[in-house]
Amino acid sequence: MLGASVLVVSDGFATASPAPAASNAVVKSSTGSYVVVMRANPLIAAFGQDGLGTPAAARSAAAMTASHDQVLAAAGVDPSLKVHEFTNALNGFSARIGYDEAVRIAANPLVGLVLPDEMRYPTSTPSATESSDSATDDLGRYLGLTASGEAWKSGVTGEGVVIGVIDSGIWPEHPSFADDGTYSAHPPLDATVGNPCDFGNTAANPADAPFSCNNKLVGARQMLATYRALIGAAPGEYDSARDDDGHGTHTASTAGGNAKVSAVIDGQHRGVISGVAPRARIIAYKALGDLGGFASDLAAAIDQAVADGVDVINYSVGGGPSLLSPDAISMLFAAGAGVFTSVSASNDGPDPATIGGPADVPWVTTVGANTMPRSFRGTIDLDDGPKLHGASISGSTQEVALVDAENAGSSDLCLADSLVPAKVAGKIVLCRRGGNGRVAKGAEVHRAGGVGMVLYNQSDTDNLFTDNHWVPTVHLDYSDGIVVKQFIASTRSPAGEIEDTGKVRDISYAPSMTIFSSRGPNPSAPDVIKPDITAPGHQILAGASPTPDADSPPGHLFQAIAGTSMSAPVIAGEYALIKQVHPDWSAAMAKSALMTSANTRVKDNDRTSPAGPFAMGAGEGRVGQPDDTGSAFLPGLVYHAGFLDYLGFYCGSAPQIFGPDAEAICSDLAAAGIPSDPSDLNYPSIGVAELAGTKTITRTVTSVADKRVTYSAKVEAPAGYKVTVTPSKLTIKPGESKTFTVKIERTTAPLGVWAFGALTWRSGDYKVRSPIAVRGVAINVPAEILGTGATSTASVPVQFGYTGAYTAGVHGLVPATPHPGSVLQDPDQTIGSPDDGGGVVAVPIAVSSAAHLRLKLVVPGDADLDLYLVGPGGDLVAASTNGATDELIDLAVPADGTYTLLVHGWAVPIAPLAFTVESWIVPLATGGSLSATSAPTSAVSGGSGTVELAWSGLTPGAAYLGAVSHRDSAALLGVSLVSVQA
Repeated sequence: MLGASVLVVSDGFATASPAPAASNAVVKSSTGSYVVVMRANPLIAAFGQDGLGTPAAARSAAAMTASHDQVLAAAGVDPSLKVHEFTNALNGFSARIGYDEAVRIAANPLVGLVLPDEMRYPTSTPSATESSDSATDDLGRYLGLTASGEAWKSGVTGEGVVIGVIDSGIWPEHPSFADDGTYSAHPPLDATVGNPCDFGNTAANPADAPFSCNNKLVGARQMLATYRALIGAAPGEYDSARDDDGHGTHTASTAGGNAKVSAVIDGQHRGVISGVAPRARIIAYKALGDLGGFASDLAAAIDQAVADGVDVINYSVGGGPSLLSPDAISMLFAAGAGVFTSVSASNDGPDPATIGGPADVPWVTTVGANTMPRSFRGTIDLDDGPKLHGASISGSTQEVALVDAENAGSSDLCLADSLVPAKVAGKIVLCRRGGNGRVAKGAEVHRAGGVGMVLYNQSDTDNLFTDNHWVPTVHLDYSDGIVVKQFIASTRSPAGEIEDTGKVRDISYAPSMTIFSSRGPNPSAPDVIKPDITAPGHQILAGASPTPDADSPPGHLFQAIAGTSMSAPVIAGEYALIKQVHPDWSAAMAKSALMTSANTRVKDNDRTSPAGPFAMGAGEGRVGQPDDTGSAFLPGLVYHAGFLDYLGFYCGSAPQIFGPDAEAICSDLAAAGIPSDPSDLNYPSIGVAELAGTKTITRTVTSVADKRVTYSAKVEAPAGYKVTVTPSKLTIKPGESKTFTVKIERTTAPLGVWAFGALTWRSGDYKVRSPIAVRGVAINVPAEILGTGATSTASVPVQFGYTGAYTAGVHGLVPATPHPGSVLQDPDQTIGSPDDGGGVVAVPIAVSSAAHLRLKLVVPGDADLDLYLVGPGGDLVAASTNGATDELIDLAVPADGTYTLLVHGWAVPIAPLAFTVESWIVPLATGGSLSATSAPTSAVSGGSGTVELAWSGLTPGAAYLGAVSHRDSAALLGVSLVSVQA
């Protein structure tokens, strides 16, 4: 995968020869589908994007698919189980196979990875489940695109750029995608790989009218082969590229919808809208069904988008963080060929470390969501009471009676079937957020006969949403909602009137981060700051499908909704504008230009404090004027990273992608000058997650100015740190690159706490700014070192982040204790269900005064057993459920008592299956066969040392475990395990 034992370094991609893959490295799929990634590179690595349609590329593609069939045949798998072929941005295939077949495939030397085919989901806020008179070109005006001298007025509109939108499909008749005859002819898309304009399946849904794609909506493909095979299509679902729920239509019209489209909701004119790149072409890829999307379908969409010639991909889709996923790997190859990908950060904020995947990888641009300084205004005018202002886009009522849902049913949350019609009919109902979706609450009010809804938040730091509701609705902050609640409780005959004013109001605290926008630090690679950037993602007025799911009101072609789904297409559209001006820039260069010129005057969701890099990334993306020095069009300097740089990142963050040849591949990359430390990736931001005293990182900038410029470094050092940039001045000619270092030294900062700052290269109007995020640690030591031999030595390197006393303690070595047993097949493969029987075997493990507990299970063959560790108090404290036969549990400083290890028969081909669990209990007490022959006795912050170890007298062939504890004068700072195969 992505390289092999022989790595040829070139200006573009790495070329690889096949190498043996690690066997049994398969994580179980819960979906019954797997994605197989081959060792050899995809077509785009050899031919580039422009060469994918050539006869030579077609011959290579045929050879690739033949190798896929060869792998299946060797594993005894029927080729008919194959669902997708990937050849363009990924070399591999997906198949509906079992775990045992996946393991056999993974053992093939042609195979690099076998990945579970996981589900991903759209990243709009789940409304259906959880100073101007109009909004005329509101988004464009706010982003600085509409005035004289700005992008649109200067002819920078995305002309000639193709945006691929991977989402839930598209509503092709929407006016945002109409061809007015002014678009030049676009070459037809390849029809041999599926219908490139897939509409008109009236057999599945009579409303799916035929449609001919045009020079605006160039194509629309359905990419749901896995979804249809495993889930199918719900009654009435469009079995075509037509958009069921409006999500894809909204994102496509935001990124590249036509200019000056009149938006009408409930008969009321809401303004004139435009996509960020209104003259860009659009190709839609429907890879999300009603229940979400499979990674294989999404990877197939990326693969096809690259072949269709898109310049930018919008990916308002997310799932769990993982550096190794089919979409992330596909996007890596796409980025290497110059395709920019804008990805939603996810909607799990404001909690930290909530960035999803593939937003966690560095070659995509990860987008958070912020508010704009306007809100669609609505009011609730209380009879003989105050008029309260909120958000509304769903119509008005007359003055009618008010009722609190708390007094009109079983819940103040307006849950389904909770309201009593006799108490609600003809009234406006007050509903509290939580428990179900915002639109679902209005649907319940409508069901019970209510004529309006006042919806209020559970805090004043949440956002106000403007969903299309079943009844006229005004959404209020918590404090205002409590005013309404108290008014109803204290008034004999409470009444009020909802007014959807049709106007927008200024929001003084905007731009501010939305409460839902996912935050850093990056859970997969904490040295890479995520999100990269933020963009408006709240109350974004754009397209909709008039036939949404049953929870939402039908008949609307427009909606004003929220989510990082809505902010990602803003950045996709901005990249299309940059692409028009700079068609030769790499994806990394364009990303750098957007990040280093971003607006940093963004508040957090508390509406007062400044947003930090883990909320807003580098800031809010604004392209600026095309001829303005310092804008994203003319940033002066850019940070470029290429394909090989990202391979180096994999060496430091997920080397398992390279299989058993990881060490050789990464050594080749290092010899070529490619760093593996994620902090040294040539990124437009600077992150150091574990700084022990001091660290020096390296960056390289390339001039995109049109003349020689001298820049000076301005540093805003994180509190408690000293930052030194060397050299502090750069004189750089057009096209020239220069390297500098940034030394970060902790002085007074508390340990274990992130601190933030920035580095800006300045020259006149050029202000090339990079955020800095750093976290100091007391000590940086390896988690585990390996040794061999009954008598031998080893070394433990130590990096100090403090000054004071230091003691290295040695513990063990201890040999493994075997725990033999046998297990049957668990019929339903679910532990804790009534049929477990002999499918779950309990093994007691007594622990006393232990520094570390390790449990290991190795079972040869195709069997798959899982381990669950129950603590002395009866709680599950650890588990190992790898798809492979090797299971491992490590527990640091376990509490004293008897633990129960449950061995679960997930896949037992021959019953009863004999097994042996090995346990190592490393004592807290020092002493034993492991000794420290030398070690530092004191620490100096920023300094380093080495603990030299020796052991003797071990039983040859046995496996031992020990530990080195690292302490200052008061506390344990860290532990390095010592694993020895005697």
